Amino acid sequence: MSTQQQQTFEEPLWTPENAVPEIVRQRIELIRNSAFIEKLNSSSTPSTKGISNLLIFLHILQQLKKTRRTGWLNFDVEDPESIADHMYRMGIISMLSNNKDLDTGRCVCIALVHDMAESLVGDITPKDPVPKEEKHRRELAAMEYLTKGLIEPFNPSAAQEILDLWNEYENVASPEARFVKDVDKFELLVQTLEFEQQHEGKKDLAQFLDTRQQIKTPEVSEWADTLLGVREDYWVKVKKDLS
Repeated sequence: MSTQQQQTFEEPLWTPENAVPEIVRQRIELIRNSAFIEKLNSSSTPSTKGISNLLIFLHILQQLKKTRRTGWLNFDVEDPESIADHMYRMGIISMLSNNKDLDTGRCVCIALVHDMAESLVGDITPKDPVPKEEKHRRELAAMEYLTKGLIEPFNPSAAQEILDLWNEYENVASPEARFVKDVDKFELLVQTLEFEQQHEGKKDLAQFLDTRQQIKTPEVSEWADTLLGVREDYWVKVKKDLS
């Protein structure tokens, strides 16, 4: 990394605490100043411990429902999907594997947490001027803030599980993580065709098709090739209708 890049990304250093949106800060302030929460905390029972942290976590997580995926915004796609939209369909796709060697329940969990850091980091793409190493640093810092800082006081085992699942995905440390990596790319391809159809063939999003090359598993490769075949038929029809 160049000196200029170090200055850009380390001065000031990005932190998850500083990345919390103002509207979420206001909600956090309401929770921390709540007389009800203060009374709840004073009871110190296992069932109430850390509930305020749970609420703060959920308010931050809501950003995934509001944040639109950057790639579609860059191509002026109308009504682009949110990060949460993408993760939800990935979770459903992960349930549908016919590979009996996979733990599909674990795949679903990985899909649900794999982009959780983007609730604070945002959807950074390879075209953004953020180095890969810095992107990973930010996402790891965000995940540690969300899990160790917020979830752990409420549910320590869940906090560790979420962080472990995220690291498993990032490091492609299991067959399940490899599968979900491929599902991530496949879901993008499905969405690409859907947005092309939404724009009635007036927007060619072929730039996203290179994603196919990143899919490794035979099962998801077959899904992707079938989808691309259907897409090819769609564009033949579009060109025929225009002629």
